[in-house]
Formats: sequence, structure tokens, C-alpha cells
Amino acid sequence: MQRVLIITYYWPPAGGPGVQRWLKFVKYLRDFNIEPVVYIPSNPHYPLKDESFVEEVPKGITVYQHKIFEPYRLAGLFSKKETKRISAGIIKNTDQSMIERLLLWVRGNFFIPDARKFWVRPSVQFLSKIISQERIDTIITTGPPHSIHLIGYGLKQKYKLQWVTDFRDPWTSIGYHKQLKLTKRAKKKHKELEKLVLKSADKIVVTSPTTLLEFKAITDRPIQLITNGYELQKKDKVRLDTQFTISHIGSLLTGRNPQNLWKVLAELIRENAAFKKALRLQLVGVVSEDVLATMYHHGLQAHTELMGYISHEEALSHQQKSQVLLLAEIDSKETKGIVPGKLFEYMAAGRPILAIGPDDWDAGQIINETNSGAVFPHSSHASLKKILIDWFVLYQKEELSVSSTNLEQYSRKALTKKLATYLRWE
Repeated sequence: MQRVLIITYYWPPAGGPGVQRWLKFVKYLRDFNIEPVVYIPSNPHYPLKDESFVEEVPKGITVYQHKIFEPYRLAGLFSKKETKRISAGIIKNTDQSMIERLLLWVRGNFFIPDARKFWVRPSVQFLSKIISQERIDTIITTGPPHSIHLIGYGLKQKYKLQWVTDFRDPWTSIGYHKQLKLTKRAKKKHKELEKLVLKSADKIVVTSPTTLLEFKAITDRPIQLITNGYELQKKDKVRLDTQFTISHIGSLLTGRNPQNLWKVLAELIRENAAFKKALRLQLVGVVSEDVLATMYHHGLQAHTELMGYISHEEALSHQQKSQVLLLAEIDSKETKGIVPGKLFEYMAAGRPILAIGPDDWDAGQIINETNSGAVFPHSSHASLKKILIDWFVLYQKEELSVSSTNLEQYSRKALTKKLATYLRWE
């Protein structure tokens, strides 16, 4: 049996999408004759926690832990609120406080590639004993944080083993890099580290076609596209919300703000009394103050329900009950390769997806290929309004539904089989 060491920062009880990818892979790898061993920090700084994920860790899995130094703890002495927001990935585009600007500059220029860099050297030293003790023949590093890949690089220099890097998100091309106030020197260092990892790893895994093409221009190493996915579940008959509920699950950050959607909804409220009475906007997870300000400016406050962070199980329930599921991404060329993990759970929920994002968006292509909903650029207005009217008419007749196709390829077990095949080391 192949023995694989998975090095990850996010692991239960961490909440959010980052933890789910490898939690699910670990759940099914044994079905394909691979024994996973997991390595995580013993004292991580998780901005979100979900204790329900702890119950999903397979019994008997060996998990090693080692202490990490987290600069975010020190930054919290200056402003706990700003530090928590930045560590959760919420960066305001406007009205940044002096402390926030300082924290972003320090984060971008002193902590390269990221604030978890201090875990690299101690981990290489700690894992040197584990490699032989556990008879590890393959190591997998998953980022972000991309400093995790430097642990893999350090181990690869010391041992004859297979090193596979998994990029849940891009590195230097990711949208928020522009907001980190990077100096020329810092930008150059990020590029150098990215190139070092991509040229040194034996195999690379990415989650979107755009990232695959981007990395192919940097390295000749093998690259495999393995998206995120959904968990097969026995679904009882779910009673849909009686209101025309449009739900967004997950972080709705400043840059993702679908401003034309709020304008269209405001118009429909003014023009259609039945729509006004039925509309409910359900936001589950962290929502940027900028997004709320735009929504309320358009008179949507009375129709908006803020639910905050809830357990993954509860989130799945709300997905299945909602009339429409909203998926939004930043409108830029840097984000067209971002395929949110929740997309696949949205598809599995069987409700129409209203997707608003950049041109040539990889996530939009998946939605169109599986017939799971409708995709629009941020600039859409008339066409966006028309689909909402059409869906609302179907809702009134209790006929709003979606007939998705070819979803099986995105099940967690099918994706793990694809991963297991790729991990084979001859």
C-alpha cells in the first residue's frame, strides 16, 4: 500500500472551504490502496471553525502536529478586528484605516510568501523523523498558504521521494496580491518562489483550467486538473422555502459585490408588488461591510437576512431549500480561474445557480456544461433582469427547478480515484 504524507495548514476544526478538499480526499484514499498520514500545526490561527468537521475525520488516520509561530497573534495586539478580517481574506477596497494599511504592507512585504513562513524550517526538521518512521514514499503539500509548499521543497532536497503540490488557488496571479501593497522586491521574491516550487515538484495539481495553462507557461512538470467536488448524500424530500429566496453561502467579499444584481432587484421590487412581498436575500457566512452598504443603498435591507457563519451541515440544508443560489466572483482577469468549492455543492443541491463573475470564468463554463443555472458578467442588466423574472414566474407556479447533467464526475469519491491514479509512483 502506498503511504502518502499530506501537509496542510487547514484541518478540522477549521471551518470554510479550505479544509474540505483534503478532508474528503483522506476519507476515500484508502479505497484506492493509499494510506494517508496527515501533518498539521498544533496551534493554528483559524479565522473560522466548524466542529462538525472533526466527526468526518476517518478513524485510525495518523495525524502529526507541530507548533507554529503565528504573526497574526502579535498583530492582534494592535487591532483584533482588523487582524481577524485580513486573516479571513476580507480586504476593503476603500476607507482602509491606517492600521489596516500598515498590516497589509507588513503582511505583503515582510512575510513572503505568507504569514505562515515560520512553520517551514521547524516542519522540515520535525518531518525528517516521520518520513522514515512512517515509510513515506510520497508527500503532498496543499496551499494556500503557499509557504506549505516550501516544506515540501525542503523535504525533497533531503529524501528520494515523490513530491506533489496541490494549488487550491493560484499563487502570484491571485486577485488579492494587488491589495498587499507589494514592493518590486517583494513581487520578485514571490515570482521566484513560485517558479522554484513549480520546477522542483514531481507533479502538480490545480483546481481550474486557467491555472493549469498559467503554470504550463512556467514549468514542464506534469500538471493534473482535479477540481473540488461534492459529497454524495442521501437526500430526504426537502420542502423549498415558501419565499423567493436567493441565498449566498460563504464569504461575500468587497470585490465580489454584484452591484448590478442589487440594482435589478431594487427595480423589480418597485415594479412588481408580488416580487417585493416574496423576495428574501439570505446571506450565510462573512459579508463585507461594503457589500451591505451597496445592498442597503438600493433599499434591500428589509429583504436581507444575515445568518453569519453556520455549520457545514446547516449550510447544505439551506442550499437545498433555497429557490436560487447566488455565486459571485471578482470581476477581473486574475479571477477567471477561481472555481469556488461551494459551486459543486450548489450543483448537488439541485437548485438553479445565478452566477455573476468575470468574462470566460472557469466556474461559469462548468455551470453551462452541466446545465446547472445561468451565468452573467458583472455588467449585465437587462438579461439578468429577464432571468430573474422568468425564474420568479416559475416560482409562483411552484415549477422552478433545474435539470443538471454529468454531475457524477465531481463527486468526492470520483475525484479521489482520479487523484489516486495520478499519485502512483512507478
